[in-house]
Amino acid sequence: MKAESNIPNRKIVILIIVAALGYFVDIYDLVLFGVVKAESLNQIMMGASDELKASTGKYLFNMQMLGMLIGGLLWGVIGDKKGRLKVLFGSILLYSLANIVNAFVTDVTTYSIVRVIAGIGLAGELGAGITLVSEMMSKEKRGYGTMIIVTFGALGAVVASLIGSEGTVIAGVLKNVTGITFANWQVAYIVGGLMGLVLLLLRVGTIESDFFKSVKAEGHIKKGDLKLIFFNRENLIKYIHCILIGIPIWYIIGLLIMNSKDNFGPLLGIQDIENGKAVMYAYIGLSFGDLLSGILSQILRSRKIVVAIYLVFTFILTIAFLFFSKGISKESYYMFCFLLGTGTGYWAIFVTIAAEQFGTNIRSTAANTIPNFVRGSVNIIVLLFTFLVSLSITDDWSAIIVGVLFIGLAFFSISQLKETFGKDLNYIEEVS
Repeated sequence: MKAESNIPNRKIVILIIVAALGYFVDIYDLVLFGVVKAESLNQIMMGASDELKASTGKYLFNMQMLGMLIGGLLWGVIGDKKGRLKVLFGSILLYSLANIVNAFVTDVTTYSIVRVIAGIGLAGELGAGITLVSEMMSKEKRGYGTMIIVTFGALGAVVASLIGSEGTVIAGVLKNVTGITFANWQVAYIVGGLMGLVLLLLRVGTIESDFFKSVKAEGHIKKGDLKLIFFNRENLIKYIHCILIGIPIWYIIGLLIMNSKDNFGPLLGIQDIENGKAVMYAYIGLSFGDLLSGILSQILRSRKIVVAIYLVFTFILTIAFLFFSKGISKESYYMFCFLLGTGTGYWAIFVTIAAEQFGTNIRSTAANTIPNFVRGSVNIIVLLFTFLVSLSITDDWSAIIVGVLFIGLAFFSISQLKETFGKDLNYIEEVS
């Protein structure tokens, strides 16, 4: 394979900006459904019982996650076969259009179809961006690039929470322009779609990875072949370990934070916790944590040590949150959300590790599918928690049992993976 060419810093800066903004819109939409779910279903399912609306909300979320699992495989293979840039912009276009359509759905069936399509779109942007930046920056500094992408992108959740609850001003502007009165939830979807479409205008100046172009030029190399992962024992073990080290992030976000209103606020004696605010504070913390973990990784010259530190911090915080926070104020609860988000702020390191573990001809597939399998793990996490609760185990003990399981597996997995800081990524995976 050819050596990496000298890429102008300006090109790399443009790429990082586009990838960071793309991930910002990606996280905005990923979190947005949870923020506007209740309001949108109250309008679409007017007159239905609260229980039916709640079950419908879970069904729609599962449809979105199904789309992300499908999209992870689809975009990953396309990225390895056709190029990282096609995935970066194709995924942004798909979820942006789905967002806009979502603002006009009037029934649950259409809503579910749109969430599947949006999920497929959401699955591709992060993996493509991380793969491009990892392959185009120097091996010593690429951690800074992925850190910027994830740190800025996580703030999309904050904007989603704010617009999802306070969209009246924008609704007024839209009414003046279109003559149509939009609800808050519709405004939030429209804003997300328009942000993505505007972002596509920034594609001017972005370039494809030299590593990919080198592999593409050698037509005999198998690209995006799932057998390179799932029928290669060494690669499959690495792949599973990569998934396991990311699951604690969605244990915190998907279980503890997103169930604040129904489970963990009442558990601590607080009845008026808002899920939207809990998510917002958690993602502010996650953004801060990603910034700090990226810097620590560069200083310590290690991905593994940083992940281990964050797992310890997350476990200690989880214990404190579940067992030593009864009777705290609402403000203290949101501070815990911020701290828990900070503790899971190794997402940037996690996706970088996933990209660095595999060769150029299968890297996009790995980098796209691994984060989406982690996101999809929230269904297993919640199912296990619900099962334990059904056995008359209290919410706090059910949650900590699930946490010990997945944080323990993450510790084991990070110990089994090889250190990838400074690893040369200009290689391919051979068919065994």
